[in-house]
Amino acid sequence: MALWDKIKESAQTMQTQLDAKKNDLKSGGFRDASMAMCALVAAADGTIDPTERRRVAALITSNEVLQNFPADELQRRFDDYLGKLAADFDFGKVGVLQTIGKVAKKPTEARAVIQIGIVIGGADGDFDKTEQALVREACFAVGIKPEEFDL
Repeated sequence: MALWDKIKESAQTMQTQLDAKKNDLKSGGFRDASMAMCALVAAADGTIDPTERRRVAALITSNEVLQNFPADELQRRFDDYLGKLAADFDFGKVGVLQTIGKVAKKPTEARAVIQIGIVIGGADGDFDKTEQALVREACFAVGIKPEEFDL
């Protein structure tokens, strides 16, 4: 199987698993951690390209699980996290990972946040090493072994 197909299949599997848990994913902590994860993946290379920002924003608004929350609220939180990462990536990353880590005591939410990171990272067919490394860091923040997601 080609790498592109494997990435695409993995992202689709993750999205299917997320959709099955949609009714369990309605807390503010999940909302915040998900937007922090989306911002982290969007800014993975240390820069925030306007095209990437629009692509991730479109994925956020079209994701069925995230439709549990008002789109303008998700956009505002996503933009806030991106702003922190843009101002100082290393310092911003610490704060973003702390936000992600707040769902660690809720295993369903923690797994879902990691899955969202994988879905966002793989959406363009190139879940690159930098994105994978940041999703791995998020795994540690929520207490999940990255190997569970083949990271």
